Amino acid sequence: MAEEIEKSVPVEEPSLMEKISEKIHHHDSSSSSESEYEKPDSPSAVKAKIYRMFGREKPVHKVLGGGKPADVFLWRDKKLSAAVLGVATAIWVLFELVEYHLLSLLCHISILALGGLFLWSNAHTFINKR
Repeated sequence: MAEEIEKSVPVEEPSLMEKISEKIHHHDSSSSSESEYEKPDSPSAVKAKIYRMFGREKPVHKVLGGGKPADVFLWRDKKLSAAVLGVATAIWVLFELVEYHLLSLLCHISILALGGLFLWSNAHTFINKR
């Protein structure tokens, strides 16, 4: 009967704060014990014991996809990240501060593209005359 009562009582897992405080206080003890004199672990065992913040198992670069977008988000490619930030800021200034509208922008871009194509075709005619 006592075994059934022990089995039915749920065992609480320690919270995140308890785990953190346990790790901090575990390394802070100044008493001498046998564990201090143990030989160090092998390098592969040390790699397996890497502690990451918030209990993550994978690095942030892998979580973000591990490619160019992750490099931009994590500022590993500083020039590209700065360019993305600059373009995003310019778009924000254009639409929010200047109160420019998307439809107006698309119309102006299409007018410039048509003008450029017209000039290119006329220049092509004059350049290739024989």
